[in-house]
Amino acid sequence: MTEPTAVPGFSPTHVVPGDGLPTWQAPDVSSPSVPLDPFLPVELVDRRGDWGRVMCANGWSAWVDGRLLVAVPQAPPSAGQPLDRTSDPQPLLARAEEVLAQYRRAADELAAGSADRETFRRRTRGIRLGMVVDGETLWLYDAEHERWVYCDGAQLAPFAVAAPPQSPRESASQPPRRTTAPGRTAAPAPPTQITETGRGRGTSG
Repeated sequence: MTEPTAVPGFSPTHVVPGDGLPTWQAPDVSSPSVPLDPFLPVELVDRRGDWGRVMCANGWSAWVDGRLLVAVPQAPPSAGQPLDRTSDPQPLLARAEEVLAQYRRAADELAAGSADRETFRRRTRGIRLGMVVDGETLWLYDAEHERWVYCDGAQLAPFAVAAPPQSPRESASQPPRRTTAPGRTAAPAPPTQITETGRGRGTSG
């Protein structure tokens, strides 16, 4: 059996994560399609909010949760080149420290009696923080993008999302949803379970 011929001009921009990736015929969770194989090279050809339309080497295309695609470097990094802002863990670590300090101050005031329960509730409303540290590895919740990320000390990698992708209309008109239906990348599993659902594997067209 011969391998399918790649579409002229096909240039992979991303790779499917290690657990594979569900696909949809349209940017709508009610139109599922055939899942993609782990580590399959794809080209991202369109973005609509959380959604991304990818094309495979044989020309087949589908919509996926674009937040979980693993970017392919387009050129070898130069020695000493700063990390891309999306992979640099420092801003997210700093934000986590700020959020924890904010909660700690509110809790200290409640314990000291200088603030009542209602004040404590008001000051902590909307705070969201999640972190698992195991030696040199770290799993950190990125509240802005509603996803867990894995950090090896130097770089971040997507690990799991905390909500399914929203349609472009929902993204523009509704607050983020809290439904738990994450997917995973090939990052190592944490020492304690982070909420996740299984995902079937299959082959792309």
